[in-house]
Amino acid sequence: MDESEIRKWKKVSLEMARRVERAISPLIGTEEAGKIVKMGADGTPTKLIDLIAEDEVINVLKEVGEPVGLVTEESGSFDINKKVVSRNKKITFVVDPLDGTTNAIKNIPFYGISIAVAEHPQNRDPVLNDVVIGVVRNFTTRDTYTAIKDRGASLNGNEISPSSNKFLNEASVGAFIYGTRFKDLDNLCSKIRRMRILGAVALELSYVANGVYDAFIDIRGRLRIVDIAAAKLIVDEAGGIVTDHQGNVINGPLNVRERTSLVAAGNNALHSKIIEVLEEL
Repeated sequence: MDESEIRKWKKVSLEMARRVERAISPLIGTEEAGKIVKMGADGTPTKLIDLIAEDEVINVLKEVGEPVGLVTEESGSFDINKKVVSRNKKITFVVDPLDGTTNAIKNIPFYGISIAVAEHPQNRDPVLNDVVIGVVRNFTTRDTYTAIKDRGASLNGNEISPSSNKFLNEASVGAFIYGTRFKDLDNLCSKIRRMRILGAVALELSYVANGVYDAFIDIRGRLRIVDIAAAKLIVDEAGGIVTDHQGNVINGPLNVRERTSLVAAGNNALHSKIIEVLEEL
């Protein structure tokens, strides 16, 4: 992806974030927002507020007027403007239109959007390492994390870097624990300073990128690859480390069925200590 394409698709991503925020704002904190309207492509219920957010994502991409792929948990993988002829390399958007749906429905002020832009290789489907642009926006604070592959990461236009803390007993760790047995985390919780559970994976993973969290974990093995597509790039480009709970590289295909566990930390030393503790489970 050349410089002009990067500028173009980053601009589209930021416009998408702004428009989705505006589209869902009347539904925040309402009973109507949580109405189940269908089953999503990932096998989980789609709420009305999710569908409104996704529709606005689609509207933005249609207005671009170029053929692009789109992957969302509500509708799966499909093409937009596919009848339009273009000589440009195909681009795939991987979007969680509303990260933290339950928070938005309950008017808990921690929800946003995750947007990843991947180059679509001609001979295979895109994987996580094909992501070139990552944008995660917190709708309640207007904070926007961005990353360009091999060019670093920023928060509201300012360069960011992760925590240098290497000690478990000083660490603030975020976690996503839906469906996790609390006893599986007892050993880690007994060794760290504090844990936070806020309910929006992309936003919380982005918190590792600028040191708000020293680390973030999801050990369920059911985390959707598409949910971390943007935030993983942001952490990587900031200088942090992201693997599965066994320390393996995460590079699955960008589809709604691909799942993983996750351990992200600001530095290798802290990451290794968390992996060691998790191996004791």
